[in-house]
Amino acid sequence: MIVLDVKNLGFSYDGGTKILSDISFSVEEGEFVAILGANGAGKSTLLRLLNGLLKKYEGEIYIFGHSLKDIKRDELFKTICTVFQDPNDQLFAITVFDDISFGPRNMGLSQNEVKSRVSKALTDVGLEGFESRPIKTLSYGQKKRLCIAGVLAMSPKIMLMDEPLSGLDPMGVREIATLLKKLNKDNGLTVIMATHEVDMVPLFVDKVAVLSKGKLARYGEPGQVFDDKDEINKAKLRLPYIANLMSQLKDDGVIDFERMPLTVGEARRALLSRL
Repeated sequence: MIVLDVKNLGFSYDGGTKILSDISFSVEEGEFVAILGANGAGKSTLLRLLNGLLKKYEGEIYIFGHSLKDIKRDELFKTICTVFQDPNDQLFAITVFDDISFGPRNMGLSQNEVKSRVSKALTDVGLEGFESRPIKTLSYGQKKRLCIAGVLAMSPKIMLMDEPLSGLDPMGVREIATLLKKLNKDNGLTVIMATHEVDMVPLFVDKVAVLSKGKLARYGEPGQVFDDKDEINKAKLRLPYIANLMSQLKDDGVIDFERMPLTVGEARRALLSRL
C-alpha cells in the first residue's frame, strides 16, 4: 500500500530560486527510506513540505491517497510526525513525562491512555522509568531518544526525521539507527529519514532518495542507487566505504562482480566466492 505519493513537486521561497524541482517518488507502508544529499540539496525543505509546514508548492503530495492540501491540520499530525535535527528545538517541558504527554493530551485522550502511551513510548526507545527525570539532566543521545518517544506517543503512521544521527559518536549513531530499524519493523512504522550517514544506509534502509541541486537524481533500493558511482559523485556524495573499496578493486582488475557489495558481509561473500 502506498502511504506517500509525491508527484512533480516543486518549491521556491517567496517566488525566488527553485529549491526543489519536479520531484516524484512513492513510499509504501512500512518502508524505511533515507534521503541523501549535499548541504543545500533540499532535504530539510522536502521534509517540511511533507509534514505540511510549507504550504505553497507545485505538484501534488498524497498521503494515504488524500491530497495534503485537503487534510486538516489536526488530522495530518495524527498521521505524520517529525523528529527535528536538534532535540533542543523540540523539547520544551521540564520533565520527560510532561514533554511526551503534551501531544496525547492535546489529542483529547484520557489520563490513563496518556500514561499508557508515555510508558510504552519510553520502553520502545529504551528510556523506561525516566518519566520523572528533568530533561536538562539527559545526555544528547537520550534527548534524541526522548524526541522519538514524543512522536511515538502520537501513534503516527509515518515518521519524518531530519538528521537524527547528527551530533552523535559512532556508537550513538549505530544505536539510534538500530532503534529506528527496530521501530520500523516491530511497529510497522514508515520512516523517512534525511541523513548524511552514507555508511549506515545500506545496513538499515529499504529505499534511498538522492537529491542533487533540488532534483531527484536517484531513487530505489541501495544496491540500485549506489551502483552508479558517477551519479553519486555528481550529487557531491560518496559511496559507502566498503562499496568504494570494492569499486576500486574492480577498477584495478583485482575482482569483478555483478552487484556492488555495500556492507562488510556482502564484500566478504563476494571475495570468498572468488578465492
